[in-house]
Amino acid sequence: MNLKFFAAASLGLALVSGCATAAARHETRMDWIDADTGHRVVQLSTEPGSESLYFNLNPFTPDGKRMVITSSNGIALVDLQTRAVEKIVEGRVHIIMVGHKTGKIYFGETKIESGLTNRFVGTIDPNTKAVQRILKLKRGQEISTVNADETLLGGTFTERSDWGTNDFFNGGPNRRNDIQSQDIARGKKGTMMEERLAKRYPMELFFYNIATGETKTCNRCTDWLGHLQFSPTDPTLLMFCHEGPWHKVNRIWTIRTDGSDLKLVHQRTMIMEIAGHEFFSADGQTIWYDLQTPRGEDFWVAGYEIATGKRTWYHLQRDEWGVHFNVAPDEKLFSSDGGDDKMVAHADNGKWLYLFTPELISDRSAGNVETKNLIQTGVFHSEKLVNMAKHDYALEPNGMFSPDMKWLIFRSNMSGANQCYAVELKRADGK
Repeated sequence: MNLKFFAAASLGLALVSGCATAAARHETRMDWIDADTGHRVVQLSTEPGSESLYFNLNPFTPDGKRMVITSSNGIALVDLQTRAVEKIVEGRVHIIMVGHKTGKIYFGETKIESGLTNRFVGTIDPNTKAVQRILKLKRGQEISTVNADETLLGGTFTERSDWGTNDFFNGGPNRRNDIQSQDIARGKKGTMMEERLAKRYPMELFFYNIATGETKTCNRCTDWLGHLQFSPTDPTLLMFCHEGPWHKVNRIWTIRTDGSDLKLVHQRTMIMEIAGHEFFSADGQTIWYDLQTPRGEDFWVAGYEIATGKRTWYHLQRDEWGVHFNVAPDEKLFSSDGGDDKMVAHADNGKWLYLFTPELISDRSAGNVETKNLIQTGVFHSEKLVNMAKHDYALEPNGMFSPDMKWLIFRSNMSGANQCYAVELKRADGK
């Protein structure tokens, strides 16, 4: 299927042209110094109900100057230099990611047409506001990611006989980002995860060629496949997971777009060891993930170098654990978005955003030990960035570094409504 322009009205989208959204139409944005950390925090969004993207989805234009966010009713762009907010789409759409090459915003939308529910994948050019339709999805198909050169869409196809009206996980009306939101109560989510894993629905990965309309499938199985991420630099490499309670699955996998070279990234070595919330480094050379040895007891951020298989593990303390970790583009800094006492770390004082400076542990074996296949370990030196005491962790903050590595961007309900924020990594007093 070739790309064709289509009218915004055909998707039920209202494109908003011209100037940035006036802050006066919404609640006043805040800018303050966190009294407990000394770091400056700014509210980037202007509209209650706004959120930054999930922690491993690219929200940035290729020049690093603008960032896409969701609003209560559409899509907006934030200028990271001026903090101006421009509403570009009104309507309920699901952002997949921003393309690494063109900067187009890839999105999905569900629309009722002639009494039928249809789902589409399309793009919006953030500069011209032109909208293009790429693909009409079949029932059971889900698109999650776009490859580095924007030639392929990556997704899953699920076969099942009991489609429901509230199917969060398998091509129903609710999208992936909804899974990450507070719309699912945490207690219910755990139950649904267990139930879905037990279903063993037939699933497979598929790749859609944007230029030709050709679809290729691979890795047909009855495992629950999810969290697809293309490498940000290698257009032929896909990372995905076996979804479910982490202690019941071997989670992190990679595969080539021709279906070859299927690899398990992390093999557990102890009972109840868990690994997950995986993400690529900006250069695409390393996969990083949350590792616990065992679950809820000892905490690491682990790295797997794709080309060599080399492993690096950084240790952190219980209170420093986060729902999601992230890494700066130059890999000199890491972050944690914290968690409350109901989460896996059960931290007594975990409601903080953290900045980590990594330090490797020196090898002093003097050549007496063969270290080639051993794990390189290290530690994190932590600094608190934001006190999240007023934040309800039913909404995950999803911290991510700005491209210029001066800010950590996150979402929070600390003021009551969901908003998008950024904290400056350098302390306001320069210390």
